[in-house]
Amino acid sequence: MTLKNHIFFLLFVLIANTISAQKTWTLDECVAYAVEHNLALNNIKYNSDSNKETYKQSIRNLLPNLIGSSDYNIRYGRSVNGFTNDIINTDFFSNNYSLSSSVDIFQGFQKLNSIKASKFLYKAAKEDVLQEKYLLAFRVMSAFYDIRFYEGLLLISEDQVKVSETNYNLVKRKVELGLKAGADLYEAESVLLTDQLAATQSKNSLETAQLKLIQEMNLEGQTSITINTALDEITATESNSPVTDLDTIYNTATSFIPFIKAEKLRTEAAKKEVAIARGNLYPSISLFAGYGTGYYETNVDDTDHIIPFNTQFKDNASRYVGISVTVPIFNRWSGRSNIKQQKIELQRAHNNLDIQKQELYKLIQQLVQDQKSFTVESEQSTKKMKAQELTFAIAQKKYEKGMINAIELYQAKNLYTTSQNENLQVKLQLKVTEKTLDFYKGLPVFDSIDKN
Repeated sequence: MTLKNHIFFLLFVLIANTISAQKTWTLDECVAYAVEHNLALNNIKYNSDSNKETYKQSIRNLLPNLIGSSDYNIRYGRSVNGFTNDIINTDFFSNNYSLSSSVDIFQGFQKLNSIKASKFLYKAAKEDVLQEKYLLAFRVMSAFYDIRFYEGLLLISEDQVKVSETNYNLVKRKVELGLKAGADLYEAESVLLTDQLAATQSKNSLETAQLKLIQEMNLEGQTSITINTALDEITATESNSPVTDLDTIYNTATSFIPFIKAEKLRTEAAKKEVAIARGNLYPSISLFAGYGTGYYETNVDDTDHIIPFNTQFKDNASRYVGISVTVPIFNRWSGRSNIKQQKIELQRAHNNLDIQKQELYKLIQQLVQDQKSFTVESEQSTKKMKAQELTFAIAQKKYEKGMINAIELYQAKNLYTTSQNENLQVKLQLKVTEKTLDFYKGLPVFDSIDKN
């Protein structure tokens, strides 16, 4: 490779790395990447695949079985002639072949109920996979908005640093002109250092939040990430999501939430397990048939020559066909006991479903209450922030004219900063709550997740 080619290659790598580093992620892209690369999710998928194979095998169990066998025996000393059943004292060998088949005609509908039960469990396992995807999506969303929160705090901190730098330079000039004492400069410097520390802490918190999102996404080879949601979209507008009736949201959610659907399917499977247990009390009927033949070294003709293999294979053939009926008369009440056990499992499944519904109702109830609370808090905190902003602006002018000292200015600035932080926090909490409620309303919050 020539020097020119080396240069072009290095430039290509640098440009590629720059483009990769500058990628801006949307929430849906973060969720899609996390779902695709999450290793824990694979274990849930394996469970679903296993249940799918169990369901397929339950269908195959309706087919007849077919068994073939063959043996080669060498006998020594006193033994029974396999062909004539006479007692002989001669070494010989024999070769046997058999082919048998059987099919269950009736088993108390156990196999049909087993197919239905395994199908319900397979569908429940698929819902478990979807539920795990949604749980991962919510973790990603939480980490996503944590980044936005700390980005907002960093902007607020940096703005305060700029104000403190301006005030420090102002005091420094006045001290140089003899209009202020040196102690005033120390106070201004203390405020500046405090604000710089706050900005550093906000930056560190932002990096921690970015790391959390990177880990949730399993994004390898990255130490930072850029998200695209503009802060103004959250802080500049008030809530525009209407408060929906609690029961309406709950009724909608129960129709599609994966963990509710999974429990319903497991309840249906438990019903079929009861039916399977009852099937053990019924007679079972099966049809069977078989074919067998063999070759014996002791099978000779009138001239004491061993009859050829092909001839023996045809002449020694035997066929059979029959029907078998098995009636359970007494099995130490184990059949009845099994039915009772399966009924208990059915009750447990119903109870688990009720528990999940109850937890879902409580969750939605809390979200509706949070939306109402955060909406009011958002409006009030916005008014408070604007009032503190005006107060700080007045205090800044007074400070510049020497009417108040640095401590009084710092107090006003601190109150303004606190109101900004509170306003940002409550607006982000409201945003996350609204998106979560939108999910339970059935709205497309996570488009990248396949619901099928």
